[in-house]
Amino acid sequence: MITIVSGLPRSGTSLMMQMLAAGGLSVLSDGQRKPDTDNPKGYLEWERVKQLPKDPQCIVEAENKAVKIVSQLLHCVPTGRDYRVIFMQRPLDEVLRSQDEMLVRRDKYSSHTDLQVVRRAFEKHLSQVEIWLKERSEISVLRIQYHDVLRQPLSIADTISGFLKIRLDVKAMAYQVEPSLYRNRITS
Repeated sequence: MITIVSGLPRSGTSLMMQMLAAGGLSVLSDGQRKPDTDNPKGYLEWERVKQLPKDPQCIVEAENKAVKIVSQLLHCVPTGRDYRVIFMQRPLDEVLRSQDEMLVRRDKYSSHTDLQVVRRAFEKHLSQVEIWLKERSEISVLRIQYHDVLRQPLSIADTISGFLKIRLDVKAMAYQVEPSLYRNRITS
């Protein structure tokens, strides 16, 4: 089995990888992307995953591990394996705000970007991902709301352990959640 953590960028995928690692699941990460202001506890990414479109069989390195795959690359996952996908979901307004804040800090922000166009593109993309996931019988999906992780980390950790059918240290997983790192809130 391969555990995939996916979602839009800035949706909580790094937090989920941190939780899985703390819980005792091996994670496939090369450490190339270092912790920074936007993710002080690290990204836990595997650079080679970007090669999935050209080399889908590279996924075999993730057997019995967790690997982060952004939702834009999920469709490149080859058939013939047992996958468990933890799909992180966060309100689009917060995703967009978090991305903007990150781009500003990196001096890559463009005030000419039409956020409504980006929002519609994300919405369309998420709809396509849902359709694709339904067509893949070898993929089991657990959708996790980012806010639920913040509010109920122990309960979510227990749900994840049950979904993966692996005994994980749910207390250690819950301990990874630091509400102070939830900085890009959208209040109603």
